[in-house]
Amino acid sequence: MRALFLAATLLTATAASAQYASKQPGEPAFRALYKEMVETDTSVTTGSCTALADKLAVRFKAAGFSDADITQFSVPEFPKEGGIVVHLKGSDPKAKPMLLLGHLDVVAAKPEDWTRSPFKLIEENGYFYGRGTFDDKAQAAIWADLLIRIKQAGKAPQRTLKLALTCGEETTYAFNGADWLARNRPDLISAEFGLNEGGGGRYGDDGKVQGLAVQVGEKTVQNFWVEATNPGGHSSVPRPDNAITDLARAVVAINTYDFPVQFNDTTRAYFTGLSKALPAPIGPAITRLLANPQDAEANAIISQDPTNHSVLRTTCVATLLEAGHAENALAQRARANVNCRMFPGTDPNAVKAVFERLIANPKVTVTLKPPVRSVAASPPMTPSIIGPMQTIAARHFPGAPFLPMMSTGATDAIYIMPIGIPIYGAPGTLIDPDGNGIHGLNERIKVESLMKGRDYLSDLVVALANPK
Repeated sequence: MRALFLAATLLTATAASAQYASKQPGEPAFRALYKEMVETDTSVTTGSCTALADKLAVRFKAAGFSDADITQFSVPEFPKEGGIVVHLKGSDPKAKPMLLLGHLDVVAAKPEDWTRSPFKLIEENGYFYGRGTFDDKAQAAIWADLLIRIKQAGKAPQRTLKLALTCGEETTYAFNGADWLARNRPDLISAEFGLNEGGGGRYGDDGKVQGLAVQVGEKTVQNFWVEATNPGGHSSVPRPDNAITDLARAVVAINTYDFPVQFNDTTRAYFTGLSKALPAPIGPAITRLLANPQDAEANAIISQDPTNHSVLRTTCVATLLEAGHAENALAQRARANVNCRMFPGTDPNAVKAVFERLIANPKVTVTLKPPVRSVAASPPMTPSIIGPMQTIAARHFPGAPFLPMMSTGATDAIYIMPIGIPIYGAPGTLIDPDGNGIHGLNERIKVESLMKGRDYLSDLVVALANPK
């Protein structure tokens, strides 16, 4: 799930870029790798991540990686949802490893709905089209290509590089490879820190680079059942109490409630940067809210932007409803799924208590709906990691604003962070204002964005892998 740098539309744009020429060697080989990845269907409905992991293993072995360097994994219950971990041993045993994380699976695509075949890489009018061209096979291909090139060059980095390409990120109830690794083989991915999807940048409507962002933390996703029960009866004899009505009141109370404003190091730095870039009334309102999170007027001004509203707080909204059992009967049961995106550090039981207080009806119950994930904690704003990101970004994207951001979505970092590995969503690949069809129809990425991202991320990984 690719997080979008939505607030970038408010930032000052840089000069339009000319035709881009890749600075990294081996572009034809990279294109071939990327093509193979996109054209291998890895959706949970019709595809196989295991098949793609097999193809990648062949490529890694051809580049000189030994069998001991490569671990392919899956479980018997989900044989098509396997993944691959590759180790490139570093030269300095004192330097802690670095993890490169990505996911092979993609959202399902119905070919009959697409303008072009979703599982054929098509280059057209400066774009690559196909399911996964952006999310997440762009970054996954960049990681794999880089490890292959470093191995073939014969000069090991100081840190050991660990690449984990997993399955299941896009589907809640699928086998999740990142979760499996964290629970069963943490040794394969143990590292001082890791880079993942979730960061990036954004183009404007005019094609200019508007800004770059590094994701430093994300919200915890938690679903709740909100359920009303009633004895029911014949619909010709209505009761003063009614399960559907009770549920409707509960849902309205939840959907219209604003959780309090919260800041952490990431969001404080993010909004501080925005306050300097935005004109009145938004810029000054941000400054006021940073000084006083209880400033209701400033909160109202900033929260007019839905993304800013979400970044500032926990948000919860009803997403599914079900009720009743017959047209001519009073409902005995009515329930809603409430989807929450909880601010890092928020206990889901505390949110449950808020719901119960808002609903104030003993006939309506609130329960946490599995899976119940670990409470998210944002990684530290470590200068030795964030600093090179910004310095190298200034070379590759001169003049573009650079901000840390907290994702309101979720990535596989939620599984890796609890075992003590800080995960950062790396900048690099830039998205268009319309979202590039990610999770939707005709997914695409600018060829320029992919190649610029490859150049930037390659330089970034090399810099972070050689800290001395």
